[in-house]
Amino acid sequence: MHTHRPHVLIIGGGFAGLNAAKALRRAPVRVTLVDRRNHHLFQPLLYQVATAGLSAPDIAAPIRQILAHQDNATVLLGEVTHIDADAREVTVDGESRLSYDYLVVAAGAVNHWFGNDDWAQHAPGLKSLDDALDIRRRILLAFEAAEREQDAVARREWLDFVIIGAGPTGVELAGSIVDIAQKTLARNFRNFDAADTRVTLIEGAGRVLPAYPEKLSAQAQAQLEHLGVTVLTGARVTDISERGVALKDGTTLTARTVLWGAGVKASPLLETLRTTERDRGGRAKVSADLSLPDHPEVFVVGDAAHVAQEDGTPVPGVAPAAMQMGTHAAGAIMRRMRGQAPEPFRYADKGSMATIGRKKAVADFGRVTFQGLTAWLLWMGVHVLFLIGFRNRLAVMMEWAYAYLAYHRSARVILASDRALPAIEEDDPIPLRREGSA
Repeated sequence: MHTHRPHVLIIGGGFAGLNAAKALRRAPVRVTLVDRRNHHLFQPLLYQVATAGLSAPDIAAPIRQILAHQDNATVLLGEVTHIDADAREVTVDGESRLSYDYLVVAAGAVNHWFGNDDWAQHAPGLKSLDDALDIRRRILLAFEAAEREQDAVARREWLDFVIIGAGPTGVELAGSIVDIAQKTLARNFRNFDAADTRVTLIEGAGRVLPAYPEKLSAQAQAQLEHLGVTVLTGARVTDISERGVALKDGTTLTARTVLWGAGVKASPLLETLRTTERDRGGRAKVSADLSLPDHPEVFVVGDAAHVAQEDGTPVPGVAPAAMQMGTHAAGAIMRRMRGQAPEPFRYADKGSMATIGRKKAVADFGRVTFQGLTAWLLWMGVHVLFLIGFRNRLAVMMEWAYAYLAYHRSARVILASDRALPAIEEDDPIPLRREGSA
């Protein structure tokens, strides 16, 4: 006779979901992890793929490979489209149904344009590998378009980049684009100087990195400005088009490449939990043990969860918090199975770091802060340490070492694109071979 093993269903293979699954490896349960992508993504380095510093496989690993030796875990490729908490089942790909005894919702977050979804086509956000590859294509094609453009004013538009949102993503993108222009692409073009590239970083709050201490925010802005980035704080965007950005004060910034780093919201999947209270960002407000108040067998973790800390502020949506939540949810499930009362989640803040450019970064560890070269070295070490798999760590270390010594970014391959480039004029100063010519 076989003993029934409770079924734990995990939605999402990000930091929270993956850590929940791994924490249950010795538990007497059946674990099923469902994700619409087959890979775990190391999101803190996503901007490096977007700016040609790393290749996609360097920061991604197949979920099946990660859990290959966990006998009680099954991985399914599919998208959960609905949660029926009363029936204890979820719908996958709009038709298949999976039942569960315990559910861990680690569905993550998506880009949020604050009701202006039409801006997405002109200002893509950065939450997935698809986003990163799209942004990389736009950045590299902007330089290619500038090489073909004969009109100086039009060329200026291709060499102007605007980034909206000065959180870690925006700051990192801004510094990397400057590095590409001034170092990587130096002497790559003949019709313009890539060092003439201008990057403008827009932030609605009063300072960059608003979640960081004011001292570090000021240091970060100083480092950005030293690189040549124009920083606009207290600026509100009212419109985005294919030619640039309009601000509330009437200013218009002309640029053919605009990138979005101003906001995210929880996965729309949470909207199917109709009795669950959610915050302005769509995150589910959970109990102290991360479960839903009306469904204690359902846990919401990571970017999808609104968890109040002792001071009343929510736990930040960062990778360490998601990892801790996933592990805690697994522990809470095991306690419930033993008939024990759940313990409240306590976030252990490991600090925050943001890189700005070559040998430029800021790091906040509470009582101790760092900036410049020291923070940059700490940032590199921590991110390599937390990468999944030895191959990823080795590849990233080699890429960074090469980039540091040679000022080179190796992932500069442009994939398929439908972005129009300027026509090649007959008076192009560089003779181009045309169809039918010798």
